[in-house]
Amino acid sequence: MIENFEGKIVTIFGGSKCREDSPEYKEAKDLGGQLAEAGFTICTGGYLGIMEAASRGAREKGGRVLGIVMNQFKSEPNRYLTDKVATDHFYDRLQNLITRSVGFVAFRGGMGTVTEISLVWNKLTTGVIGKRPLVLVGDCWHGVVDAWKANLVVSDSDTSFLDFASDADAAAKLIIEKSRGVVL
Repeated sequence: MIENFEGKIVTIFGGSKCREDSPEYKEAKDLGGQLAEAGFTICTGGYLGIMEAASRGAREKGGRVLGIVMNQFKSEPNRYLTDKVATDHFYDRLQNLITRSVGFVAFRGGMGTVTEISLVWNKLTTGVIGKRPLVLVGDCWHGVVDAWKANLVVSDSDTSFLDFASDADAAAKLIIEKSRGVVL
């Protein structure tokens, strides 16, 4: 488990293949910086792409960055982490990404990102974790959620746990506003 973390942690999910010159990288970097300035510790999966961007943004603003990494992965974590927790299994990693966070943000990614937000979303809808923000950043998420609603058993009540943001500024505002009073 994560020990000795004071203050509020926000977990940021997103694809590892996002490159530094992409708009999403820039948005994730901006969000990491804004949340660090607001006093949040940034938590990510610890590797490249969106994870690196959010970590970098937070570090450049003097923030604390926690990476939840996997012993099974051969690649090195990104260089912007201030703290690291190594896990042996995906479920342990997911639990560490979720259990200490007062809010979650997801940028576009692949099946790993879908897995992460699906688990958070399921824990929210079933009451396994208390209400906290789950913010989906970017235009891609509206179509994804609409497809889930059209093809799966996803209700309006389920989607009420999701917030949508067009960019880092909107995501930061939602996290700051909706994470107040979250009890872990």
